[in-house]
Amino acid sequence: MPTPHVTREINSSSFLGSGVRAAVVRVLITGIAVFLAVMVVPGLEVTSFPAGLAAVLVLTILNLLVRPLLFVLTLPLIVLTLGLFLIVVNALLLELTGYLVEGFSVTGFWPAVGGAVVISLVTMILNLWTSDRRPKEPRSFPQRPPTIINPGE
Repeated sequence: MPTPHVTREINSSSFLGSGVRAAVVRVLITGIAVFLAVMVVPGLEVTSFPAGLAAVLVLTILNLLVRPLLFVLTLPLIVLTLGLFLIVVNALLLELTGYLVEGFSVTGFWPAVGGAVVISLVTMILNLWTSDRRPKEPRSFPQRPPTIINPGE
């Protein structure tokens, strides 16, 4: 009887092994992007480092949970505008982050759009820089010998 390879599946899950590393890298990349956007875009303000850290964590959670729902709901507009409406979706998530986190403020829609553009560009560049470009090894399953059903016929 073949033995299952459970340890490989556990190590590649999102809670253990490289999944935790990928989640930490994602939060760090979002943090760098948010702090760069706060420095560059007038209208985005952070009063303290803990408020900025809370904004990064809230924005990461919103991107994980709310963004897919908004993506599905606004898919016709995204297709109609050839993807430019994604900037509006990201700006709305940034404004929601400013509403939820005390000490992180977004003064209007256009600063949110500018911040969304900066965060999107920085995140895209850093994700390209940190991504693993090695080809993934294909899964191999152990082969069983063929079973002969009617050996006498």
